[in-house]
Formats: sequence, C-alpha cells, structure tokens
Amino acid sequence: MVAKGEFLVSVLKRYYRILESFRDRIDRLNVFPVPDGDTGTNMYFTVRSAIEALSQVDFDNLVGVDAVQAKAISKGALLGARGNSGVILSQVIASFASTFGGEDIDTEVSSRDIATFLITANERARSAVLRPVEGTILTVLRDVAQIADANSGERITTFADIIFDESQRSLDETPKYLEALARADVVDSGGAGFVLFVAAIAFVVNSTKFTWGIEVPFSFEAKVPLTLVPSVPSDDDPSEDGPRYEVMFILNTLSEALIDNFKELWASLGDSIVIVGEDDTYNCHIHTDDIGASIEAGIQSGQVSNIRVTDLHEQVREERWVLESKGVGAPDLYGVEVKEVPKTAVVAVANGDGVRRILRSLGVHRIVQGGQSMNPSTDEILKAIDEAPSADVIVLPNNSNVTAVAQIAAEVSTKNVKVIPTRGVVEGMSALVSFDPMVAIDENYRAMQEGAKRVVVAEITRAVRDYQDTIGRIRSGEYIGIATDGIISVSSDLTEVIIDTIGKLLTDESEIVTVIEGEGSTVAISREISEWMVMNFPDIEVEFHHGQQPNYPYLIGIE
Repeated sequence: MVAKGEFLVSVLKRYYRILESFRDRIDRLNVFPVPDGDTGTNMYFTVRSAIEALSQVDFDNLVGVDAVQAKAISKGALLGARGNSGVILSQVIASFASTFGGEDIDTEVSSRDIATFLITANERARSAVLRPVEGTILTVLRDVAQIADANSGERITTFADIIFDESQRSLDETPKYLEALARADVVDSGGAGFVLFVAAIAFVVNSTKFTWGIEVPFSFEAKVPLTLVPSVPSDDDPSEDGPRYEVMFILNTLSEALIDNFKELWASLGDSIVIVGEDDTYNCHIHTDDIGASIEAGIQSGQVSNIRVTDLHEQVREERWVLESKGVGAPDLYGVEVKEVPKTAVVAVANGDGVRRILRSLGVHRIVQGGQSMNPSTDEILKAIDEAPSADVIVLPNNSNVTAVAQIAAEVSTKNVKVIPTRGVVEGMSALVSFDPMVAIDENYRAMQEGAKRVVVAEITRAVRDYQDTIGRIRSGEYIGIATDGIISVSSDLTEVIIDTIGKLLTDESEIVTVIEGEGSTVAISREISEWMVMNFPDIEVEFHHGQQPNYPYLIGIE
C-alpha cells in the first residue's frame, strides 16, 4: 500500500492529468448559473496553481510532502482558484493536503484517512459558501463523505470502489435538484470535476475500477453535449435572470471580526457567495449587480488585490454567438507553418476567415477567434500561447475589451509573454509589419509597439438602438463611423459614412489607407471608395482586403 506523503503527491499528479484530458468535456456541461463554459478550465487551473506552489521542488520526483509544503499547496490552490467551483475545489485540496501532508507522511494510508479527509473537505466547503445550493459539487461532496464515513472499515480497494460509485450516483442525481440542469439534460459540471478527483484517489489505491489498459466509463460522459446550438437570447431570456456580474478578489485581513462583518455585507449584495481563507488570506467570490459595493466591502475589511470582474450576461451572449458560428470559439491553432523554431512567436485575436488569412501571411503563429461582441476567454488565449512554437510570445488582442484578458493569460502562462494593447485588427496588422520571428522578444516588442502607433483606426457598423451622442441624434439601423475618440460620422447611407469617416481622419502625413471588407460590404461600395480616394487624394495609396468579419462591414486604417 502507499504511504500518506506519496499518496498526496500521486493523487494530485493523477488528478491534474485527468483534468487536463477532461476539462473541455467538463466545460461543455457548465449550465449553472450561466453557460459560461469554464468550470473544467477553472478547476484545472486551480489544481495547477496548487502544484505550482511547489515550483522550487522537482514535483515529478517528489515522493512526500512535509507540513510546510502541504501548507504551500493549500495556499496555492486558494490563490489560484477560479470561479465558484474552483474556490470550492481549493477547499478540497486544502483538506487533502492537511490530511496527508505533515510529520507522519510515511504512515500507510487507510480507508479511515480518506474518509476523514472527505468529511473535513465537506465541512470546509460548506462553511465557505454563504448560501449552499444543492445539485452542485457540494451535493456530490457531501454524499461521498457520508458513504465514506459509513464504509471506512472496508479494505481500501473495496472502499475506493464504493466511494467512486457513489460519486457517480450522486452526480447523476444533480438534475433532480436544479431545473436548469434538467432542462439542458446535463449533470452539474463542478460535481463532474469532483468525480474526477475521486477517480484519481481510486486509481492511486489500485481500485478494480481502474485496471491498467481499461478505460473507465464515467457516467457524466453520456451527458456531455457533442454539439450545442442554443438560440440567441432575447432581452427577457430567463438564462439572464439573477445577478449580472461575477466579482472575485483576494482579501488580506488580520481580524476575524472584520471577516464576519464582510460576510454580512456581502450577504445583502448577491448570491453564489464563497469566502475561503488560509493564513488571513481569503479568496472571495460573489455574483452581484453592484460591483462597486462588493469591492468597497472588501476594502473596508482589509487589503484587496487580484480583482476580477466578469459580465455573466455578456458571457452568455458571446458563447452562444461562438457556438452558432460552429467551432470558431476555440483557438485557431493552425497559424503559420513553422519551418524553423522562432525566437519570438505571435498570438493574435481575430474574427473573420479573411482576417485570419491576412494575419497568417504576416507571420502570426496562433490565432484565437474573437473580437467585438465575441471576446475570447483567458483560457482560449492561454491555450494559444501554450501552443505557440516559442518560449517567448507576443499577444495582439486587437480589441480593447480583450486586452485585460490577454494580460491575465500572460501572467498565468509559464512562458515569457508580452501584450501589445492593439485596439483593432488593423492596428495589429500595422504592428506585424515590424515583426521578425528570428529576433528576440524585447526588440520585436519595441518595434511592433511603434508600428501599432503609426496607424489611425476606425470601424464602420450600424447602431443597434436609438441614442443621443455628441454628434447628434442617432437612430437604430443607421450607419456610424467610430474612431478612437468616439463616433465621428452617422448616416443612413453606408458609403457616405465610410467616405466621411476617412475624410475626417486623413492628414497631410497620411500615406496609406487600408480598408478591410467585412459582412455587409459590396463591390459597388468599395469601388466608390476607391474612386473617391483617386479623385480627392491621388497621392495616397489605398489597399483593400476581404476580411469577412461579422458586424463591421468596413474596418479602416490610415498610416
């Protein structure tokens, strides 16, 4: 049998590898509280953070964990936790580390030890959630803890079979608790992630369920949607009921009284509240409509850091947009063909087949699908960074709303990553003109930054509602030209808006006008733009590219 210290390390390693394989499938189960599709990814990064807390240790060859290292694992999971399920998982990992790491790491693991861990994990997880919801990971954890307690006298391999079977049975029951799961005909995604933790335990203790060479049938696999084709939500779509924002941050405080007061304040501000701590450091998670008050409550109770705010309703729209576009949400990992390992690789965010072709021709190694109205997730950008064929990577977000996510991905990645905050794809293209893959990252970064600054960009689209702007009254359906300083042109005629926008941005220094044609562009309109430029600005070169980007019939860049 295995000793406690070796058991701790072996289970964490196994769980990490299992999650790596299953996280995409767990993501596709995620329908509560909103279908943001990131539970598997959140849990994956949580356990990865726990392992990385021992970054100074050769983890692959580590056979035991002392008390200090066990504490580091707990804190690493806490600080790296993402999302509600990730925060709860951090409590499971903390309980696991405290049970099997310490002075008696050479003692043989027993069924009673595992039962004790599960009971402790259940208590810690439930105490961290202000208003526990049944039908989630909490339900599966509780059921497994109870069955473990009742069978702790069994031989350990038999015991492992029992708790694994119970984890699957409990997970299969989760739709009975939550109508959202039943409607979608899926099981709870966080619960499925915890089943994989139990599977890792069973594997390490040589459960009969996990014989070498035999793939274990996970019951939730039958529930994983192969394809999802949801409809675009209307303004009153019930999937957008409840608080709009997810707020997470790290809170450092020296007083339990302050934490108690903080919990009371948060209880009045939202739901899905999880507050877990380790050494006066707390990972705090809430779904709320009042971002300011939620953060202010933390500031009143201590020092707040690592603030992350997600618009849950916007995630629903964006993910559905991605799914309806069939397959364009995942990173396009087939960038340029790498014939020689570059010193610097580039990852870019882009929308439209034509735009992606242009970026590939300019040397981009990995492309993440996304942009306006369809912002990619941190994980999608991180996957592309990880797949890039160099340890040094430059990221071009090509949208102001994507820059912050790209920065987070850069911080999380183990590679040397720099982000150039390009506001549009034309800026990104201008930066790429200065890119040399065989030059070091710092030199490329400086040159590409300067390249991005050389271009003035504008976007042509249609107003989706009536509103009043400094330029005047704008009616729904009218075309608008948007530059860095806001809306600079409006008309019911698309050609008129394009020409007016270009005219307002041209200066005596202008040399090249780049026009990216998207959905809604026409050959006739492009010809009118070209003829207008020839007649009025014959010395300025005009380039047209077919980008096929949605929502924006024309993108403009002026160098």
